[in-house]
Amino acid sequence: MDHSCEWEGGDIMDFKKDVIVAALEKALASKGKRKFKQSVEFIVNFRGIDFNKPENRLNVEVKLPKGRGKENKLVVVGDESALHELKKDFPDLLTFTPKDVEEMDKKKVKLLAKDHLFYAFPKNIAVVAKNWAKILGPRGKSPRPLVGNPKEAIATAKNTARVATRGKNLPTVHTVVGSEDMDASDIAENILAVVETMKKKIATTNIKSAFVKLSMGSPAKVGE
Repeated sequence: MDHSCEWEGGDIMDFKKDVIVAALEKALASKGKRKFKQSVEFIVNFRGIDFNKPENRLNVEVKLPKGRGKENKLVVVGDESALHELKKDFPDLLTFTPKDVEEMDKKKVKLLAKDHLFYAFPKNIAVVAKNWAKILGPRGKSPRPLVGNPKEAIATAKNTARVATRGKNLPTVHTVVGSEDMDASDIAENILAVVETMKKKIATTNIKSAFVKLSMGSPAKVGE
């Protein structure tokens, strides 16, 4: 499949795998030594899109074919009995009841939103929206409903990329697609999966530029 895409003005926004790998190798070359494993981030800038219109906004999850290198940290909201069942298989989950949501200090929610994804059982989505929407929405962290088998949904969520526009006036998406110890070729496969999902929602003519970077590193432009 040809992953290159043209955008308005005649320039090429090239999403061929070898072009992505070249950018990743540049970003990874300057990783240095850290006391933690850095994530690899993928940033896409758009133009010519009115994100004031809800139908133009992105808020999708992409299952990464090569995994994330390190699993997503998850927050789950539900009734106590349902959460107890989840914790049997996923003891690392952060879980909160509807009462917890109503009483939680907003500063704590902001801290959690920095590095967690949020999920809730369908009947508990409303209480999360009522209490946390103003914090999570602008950060692209609106809670997703746990549909179907909750345990299967959590297992999948741990290795997905959340691709969401942040607010009405920021024409960009920013998501984690791997970690620094992964092979550049595998990370590129993850990026291509993200791109293919975005293209179902937003025309490729609206893609202005794309970058890859480590958590603490400088961005490397894709196609440069």
